[in-house]
Amino acid sequence: MSDKKLKLGIFGFGCVGQGLYHTLNETSGIKAEIIKICVKDRAKFRPFPDESYFTFDLDEILNNDEINVVVELIDDSDVAYSIVKKALQKGKAVVTANKKLIAEHLEELILLSKEYNSPLLYEASCCASIPVIRNLEEYYDNDLLSSIGGIFNGSSNYILTKILEEQLDYSTALLEAQEKGFAETDPSFDVKGWDARYKLSIIITHAYGLFIESAKILCFGIDQISEGDIQYANEKNLSIKLKACSQKIGDKIVAYVAPFYVKKENPLSTVNYEFNAVEIEGAFSERQLFIGKGAGSYPTGSAVLSDISALSYDYKYEYKKLTQKLKIEHSEDYCVRVYVGFKNESDVGFSDFEEISETYLGAERNFIVGTIMLQKLKESHWQNNKCISVIFIDGVGEFVKSNAQDILLESVG
Repeated sequence: MSDKKLKLGIFGFGCVGQGLYHTLNETSGIKAEIIKICVKDRAKFRPFPDESYFTFDLDEILNNDEINVVVELIDDSDVAYSIVKKALQKGKAVVTANKKLIAEHLEELILLSKEYNSPLLYEASCCASIPVIRNLEEYYDNDLLSSIGGIFNGSSNYILTKILEEQLDYSTALLEAQEKGFAETDPSFDVKGWDARYKLSIIITHAYGLFIESAKILCFGIDQISEGDIQYANEKNLSIKLKACSQKIGDKIVAYVAPFYVKKENPLSTVNYEFNAVEIEGAFSERQLFIGKGAGSYPTGSAVLSDISALSYDYKYEYKKLTQKLKIEHSEDYCVRVYVGFKNESDVGFSDFEEISETYLGAERNFIVGTIMLQKLKESHWQNNKCISVIFIDGVGEFVKSNAQDILLESVG
């Protein structure tokens, strides 16, 4: 595409779409022109100078031979899947910010992209302004990565910052996040950890060359954190961060998303409000930390624009870790240290813990601190019990190798 101007067909003109429009208008170095914008709501006002650009018919973009780049920025992942699939089959390049779409269909979409020679870029689906996918593809392509994770959701991080730093209650902090556009009217996607889990699933493919269904990644959110849990953080001088974690140990990959009690000396404790952070550790590069805004119109719009710019240089992902065909697999034979807050003793199985280091039973709050296997946590279904909160603790976890006696100690913080 380097010899011709990029002709854009955009699906969706909400927060990210408007951010893309403004960043594109203020950037002179990219030869890209918006041809059509497809939207759903006919009555909604949109800040765009010419209404003739808008259409309500998907095919006005998909069947337009002039349009060579489809930019997908809608909320409905099922409709987005249909759009992206058809666009790739028609030989159009695709740029998307839809992490649910990519996480659930990545393997199929990669095959379609190769079959029809249609580039598929989705940097904006992970951590907005932080170019994590591009770095994994280009900078870390030959590094032996041992871990990648961090704060992947700006909305939940904003809420936790308001609770811990400004002493707001959860409902007030959530409402403020919604008013600023960081959280949706239905905040489940963010506060339950699903958004971070989708991003982690995508990043694992680029980091280790492994497809893991997002639903198979253990996930706890921040919506069940109680006043007692906040009190514990204050007593111990800890922050709370929703972290996505993945580690490669031998030929196994461990992955999970959960709130963490983070020590103040941990750099992640200073990553506040809508900012994201990505920690990458490799055999050669060692540990590195990337910080940037992970929510908002302009940070995400700029990531979309970066992908559009890359298309002008004929850029496409090479999936170098996938082509290496490494013999690795997902495992949950991993022991982590957790804090579990609860109301009723009968809700928590004390025997599920490998070891218990602290127990408190009181009139106002109850909690256990101990080590437990990831598989046990998944089987417990505590993430579906509003009376139970699970918060991981920075420190040391144990990876139990299947069919072996030895245990490897690895950092999870």
